[in-house]
Amino acid sequence: MEHSDFQIGTEFYTESGLWRCTDVGSRTIVAVQVQDGYPGAKEAPPFVDAVEVVFDEYDFPGLSREPVAD
Repeated sequence: MEHSDFQIGTEFYTESGLWRCTDVGSRTIVAVQVQDGYPGAKEAPPFVDAVEVVFDEYDFPGLSREPVAD
């Protein structure tokens, strides 16, 4: 994926599962991992038990719209 593919709420996958974008910076995105439906699409930060993670341009090639095959 590319930086331009992201906006707040965009869902994507890594090898560790489903993530949802919570912020878009000039060269990075911030996202939370979705586990058992939490956080929900309508929930906004701050999250009780979800840690926001920063992904940069070096991470984008490993991100996908479809689940990553094992």
